[in-house]
This record gives sequence, C-alpha cells and structure tokens, in this order.
Amino acid sequence: MNGFTNHNSQDDGRREISRRDLLNGGLLLGAAALLAGCQSGVTSASGPTGVVWPDMRGDVKPAPLPPTPAPSGGGAPSGGRPVLASSPGVIPRSEWTPYGVIAERTRPMTGIGRITVHHEGEAFYGSAERSTIARRLANIRAGHIRRRPEPFADIGYHYIIDPAGRVWEGRPLRFQGAHVEKNNEQNMGIMLMGNFDAQRPTAAQLSSLEGFLVDQMRRYRLPANRVYTHQEFNRTACPGRNLQQWMLAMRSPAGAFARA
Repeated sequence: MNGFTNHNSQDDGRREISRRDLLNGGLLLGAAALLAGCQSGVTSASGPTGVVWPDMRGDVKPAPLPPTPAPSGGGAPSGGRPVLASSPGVIPRSEWTPYGVIAERTRPMTGIGRITVHHEGEAFYGSAERSTIARRLANIRAGHIRRRPEPFADIGYHYIIDPAGRVWEGRPLRFQGAHVEKNNEQNMGIMLMGNFDAQRPTAAQLSSLEGFLVDQMRRYRLPANRVYTHQEFNRTACPGRNLQQWMLAMRSPAGAFARA
C-alpha cells in the first residue's frame, strides 16, 4: 500500500509534473481515485488535497525489526544501475514514463535488507493491456510527486505487479523507496495492483509474486522473516486481507518462502 506517509524528510522538494504533462500523457483518467496509491479503508488523516494517506497518524509505531544485515556480495546495487534492469520479464520504467527520479528528494539505497509487499488500494477491474497499465502507473507517479505536504521523488514502489502477472520496474532500485513510514532504508517495495479487501489477487499476480519474491530472497540472502507486508509496520489495511492471508501462508514453515 502506499505507505505513503511521512517517509523521509529528503523525499520532498519543489519540482513536480505539470498539468500539461498529465494531459499530454492521458494521465487524468481516474486521477482522483489513484492519487492515494495503496490507500485502504482504514480511518486516517487526509491532506489538504483530500487524499487519504493511511499512515498519517502520530500514534502509529513501526513494528520492531531485527538489525538490518550489511549488504552482501552480489546484493547491493552497483554501477548506478537498477539491479534487475536487464532481468528477463521485468518491464523497464521507460515503457511507462519518460521522467526520471527527482533525486534531491530521496536517498540512495545502500543495500537490500528486507522486502515489503503492498496492494494499490484501488480496485482493478479494467483492461490489463500494457498501454492501460502504463497510463495507470504514470498516474500513480503523478499523484506521488504532487503529494502534500511531502511530495515524493517518484512512484513510491520499486516494482509493481499488474493483474496479468507482469512485473514492472517502478522507482529504480538504486534509490530508496517511499512506501513504509520510517522504514524505507534497505527496504524493497513491491505493489500489486488492486484492492485485496474488495477483491482477490489474480492467479497470475500470485504466481508472479511468488517467483519474484523467491528470486529476490535468494539474490539478497533474505530469510522469510525479512519479507513483510505493510500492515506489519503501520496501522493500515494494506495489503488487504486476501493478500495478507496468502503472505502468512507462504511464510509459514510449509510455505514456499520458508524453503527459499
């Protein structure tokens, strides 16, 4: 979910996409619904735009975490390139946006010590054509970088899985994400499109998420107890009860993540 919150004081700044850019890219479709990214039905504060940001509560305390391990040999981003930029099956961000990250609003990622899974928070029942998904991603990014009071540097997540099971590159992995308040350091953010309190993830999404997570766990030498969902950090419904139940089963002793 969009742990869009008060993520980092450095995930702010003055640059933002223009209305003309939105119109030219056809990104106003569903803008009001998508600005909130992975918001949920949880009662929360809202900013001046009326967008609900589920973690904007002063009484929310992050879940305790074990110490984050130092980056291992092949795990840290290197050479200024996203780790999976050339991996088969991951659609590069150039397929959905011509814009780069507003680097002054964020920090570099210093390694991968954990992974957090989210849902978008907006139900998805429309076309899963690539062009439709590309517009939706661009619209989410536009909402994130225009967010108030703290605009993001880019779309908050590193990877997005659409209803057809395709994995899209979001924010390049060399940059810290903006998806879990106060817990974005060394935290890879993965979002599945849809609202999994209102619907179930598609079989294609779950198959892709399983394979992708297992691959990342092996790549970064992460055990199952380093793979989280958003609600395990913050008071939010994200990633929805249907995906949360699946995640719990996959992390159980008999689950695929425990055997990764």
